[in-house]
Amino acid sequence: MNSLTVVFNALPAILAGSFVTIGNVTASLAMGLVLGVPLAVGQVYGGPWLRRLVALYVWFFRGVPILVLLFLCYGLFISLGLPADPFLICCLVLGCTSTAYQSQIFRGAIESLPQGQLKAARALGMNDFTGIRCIVLPQALRLSIPGWANEFSILLKDSAICYVLGTQDIMARTSFVAARTHEHLALYAAAGLIYFVLTLVVLKLLRRLEDNVHVPGYSTGMGMEGMGAG
Repeated sequence: MNSLTVVFNALPAILAGSFVTIGNVTASLAMGLVLGVPLAVGQVYGGPWLRRLVALYVWFFRGVPILVLLFLCYGLFISLGLPADPFLICCLVLGCTSTAYQSQIFRGAIESLPQGQLKAARALGMNDFTGIRCIVLPQALRLSIPGWANEFSILLKDSAICYVLGTQDIMARTSFVAARTHEHLALYAAAGLIYFVLTLVVLKLLRRLEDNVHVPGYSTGMGMEGMGAG
């Protein structure tokens, strides 16, 4: 069978897996955003013990390979007698990993702001929580968009490894068809093209968001060390 014919026939099934991939990445990014911001605030403004705890969390999830974390989490669910749903486990592992990286993106953005802004908020009668929420975070989140876009592209590529747990994502469906047809090169090339298109589309959307929320006078060209990019 011709390689192009195999790819054409398999394309609907592989594209259906893109919804699983997008759902996985979206849930992981959302988890990283919701948890990463408080961790970043704690690491910048918290006490010594809180900073150490956040640093330990970041060190662990940035230091252990995602494949190992997937198997650890899967084994933990089995040991505790919990339903070991592959999609849920992948979202949880990627979400925890993304939380570690996003916390450093937001931390770098917060630390790039002028230090006197929080003091000015206190002088206006705001408490620290209100000053951080109303003054510091809106600016920091704007500055974080380039690093957040980078985190998306990394997370999308990392999600490809989730097929080892049996999630019906792009890679799992491609691997299944390749094993039956032996057209590995053409099928994996098609899968790579799908990942590339997804990355390109989302990055363009985030670039447009960055342009829309950009405030003249604030630079988003933060260094990668401060952003904690993965």
